[in-house]
Amino acid sequence: MGKINWGRVVLGGLLAGVVLNIIDWLTYGVWLKADMAAAMQALGKAPGAMDSAIPLWVALDFVSGIGLLWVYAAIRPRFGAGVKTAVIAGLAVWFFVGLLHAIGESPMGFMPQRVMMIGTCVALVSIPLATVVGAYIYQEM
Repeated sequence: MGKINWGRVVLGGLLAGVVLNIIDWLTYGVWLKADMAAAMQALGKAPGAMDSAIPLWVALDFVSGIGLLWVYAAIRPRFGAGVKTAVIAGLAVWFFVGLLHAIGESPMGFMPQRVMMIGTCVALVSIPLATVVGAYIYQEM
């Protein structure tokens, strides 16, 4: 088993983060923009209150991308290099982070069920896709 190439994990993770950021912007900044504004208003937040959190979410997408590539690099010796392994890594992260988080948070009613469902379904595609894109440049040492 080779050692993890941390330089490539970071590089591929940043590339995966770009994919996540683009899809998140399209999803929440374009498609669900009105829904998000309505949800914030229902919570008593001022219009545009979420705008100040955008730099945090951008940074979190890059950190998430690095995490995705770390999972890919960690399972690669057992599953083999390639798209299939990247998809498995992305689906595992989606299940343990995205889906379980949505299931746990939904009953609290912070977000409308429609927004939670769309976000979870989009993540089902975006997380494995970002992992595949980032894994494209990953190589063992």
